[in-house]
Amino acid sequence: MNRLTSTALTGALVLAAGAAAAQEYTLGLSTSQPTSDPLTQAMLAAEERIEERTDGAVDVTVYPSSQLGEDNDVLEQIRNGAPLAVLVDAGRLAPFKSELGILSAPYLVDDYTQYEAITTSPVYEEWVDELAESSNLRLLNYNWFQGTRQAFTQKLIESPEDLQGVRMRTIDAPIWVATINAMGATAVPMAWTDVYSGLQLGSIDAAEAQLTGAEGINLQEVTTNVAFTNHIQLFTGLVVSEEWFQGLPEDIRTIVDEELDAAGVEATENTVAALDAVQGRMEEAGVSFNEVDLAPFREATLGVYEEVGLTDAREALQPYLPGGSE
Repeated sequence: MNRLTSTALTGALVLAAGAAAAQEYTLGLSTSQPTSDPLTQAMLAAEERIEERTDGAVDVTVYPSSQLGEDNDVLEQIRNGAPLAVLVDAGRLAPFKSELGILSAPYLVDDYTQYEAITTSPVYEEWVDELAESSNLRLLNYNWFQGTRQAFTQKLIESPEDLQGVRMRTIDAPIWVATINAMGATAVPMAWTDVYSGLQLGSIDAAEAQLTGAEGINLQEVTTNVAFTNHIQLFTGLVVSEEWFQGLPEDIRTIVDEELDAAGVEATENTVAALDAVQGRMEEAGVSFNEVDLAPFREATLGVYEEVGLTDAREALQPYLPGGSE
């Protein structure tokens, strides 16, 4: 090897070592939503900001459309210390901290803006810390609004009676299953990525979903009606390994926390802004939308809180719920 080649090789090794040192930490952001969804777009923006603010010390990769597996599977990887964050609703966290399941409870609030009072409360913060201590799962934030859940069906739905015998896909978590059963349908837990084919092949008759997510997997092609049941205001949050998160230097931990929180705000704003346009495109595709009297649905789901053991959790949150008082 001549001197020039040796010098070039040494320089390359130095550059490689510098690049390796610059990327000291990795973080994968996992979501079931496709790249086109406002939530995934917010993740991609956060990826750029985190890498820029940490000068490349954190290498972030976004994994849309459940590329790393179904959400519950990714949660298990995170519990084992994997450098991942998964965007999930609190119903999936209930097996580890039962009180958190109330964040996915039916008709908990009237409007998505009312969630902030809950997720800034000392009661919520205590639950989050207890989750981290007991399960190695750190819920970084819970401000990613995906939309209000509605009933996507093949027929007009106006009351709980109309859902009798309807096999409806829902999230594989106790609070979700109990809610859909209480509304009158037969709950069928199923991975989000399987919903389109399930409807197409007839293994399910309906699905409950938010508009942006439904359009992301083209439910307008396999359903004909959407009833505005408004049964759950679907917020989600990013969960990481507590061990991994506490292992970050304080400055990097702060940057990751700040930027992922900001991404949740951005995702929420973009989701709300997209709703009218999504409904318009679905109507053009032949889907009908109808309002329903919410009172019978609210009444039908009152027993869900007791069924899944959330009566005490609701009482603890009462001061922060609509109409509550200290």
